[in-house]
Amino acid sequence: MLGVDTELSLHRLHVEPSCRPVKQKKRNFSDEKNLAIQKEAEELVKANAIRELQFPEWIANVVMVKKYNNKWRMCTEFTNLNKACPKDYYPLLCLERLVDGSAGHKVFEFLDASRGYHQILLHDDDQEKVAFVTEYGLYY
Repeated sequence: MLGVDTELSLHRLHVEPSCRPVKQKKRNFSDEKNLAIQKEAEELVKANAIRELQFPEWIANVVMVKKYNNKWRMCTEFTNLNKACPKDYYPLLCLERLVDGSAGHKVFEFLDASRGYHQILLHDDDQEKVAFVTEYGLYY
């Protein structure tokens, strides 16, 4: 999220020190999905959203999900990394209650994430933990 101070929005992963890094075995995809993966990876590299990596400790697979317009969306399966992080026992507040509480105010800010995700920068120390593998290389 450009323009937001990293003191407010920088994300950190709290991986349990006792957990060993997991390198998932690379999945094979059809030619159609591989082409979509290659295109998405090239776009993300070009936008400086991801970089190539040589020797990561953690490796996750990508998962291809068909969107409503029959295009493919590339997601990353961080199941193992999620298991290595402690659970957050303070979930988000009830969104309905937050929206109802805004009634009567002049301004209401809303992020529409229905067509994508709003990215929050990951701390430098944790970036390599979100590495993923494709047919075309390793990225983080």
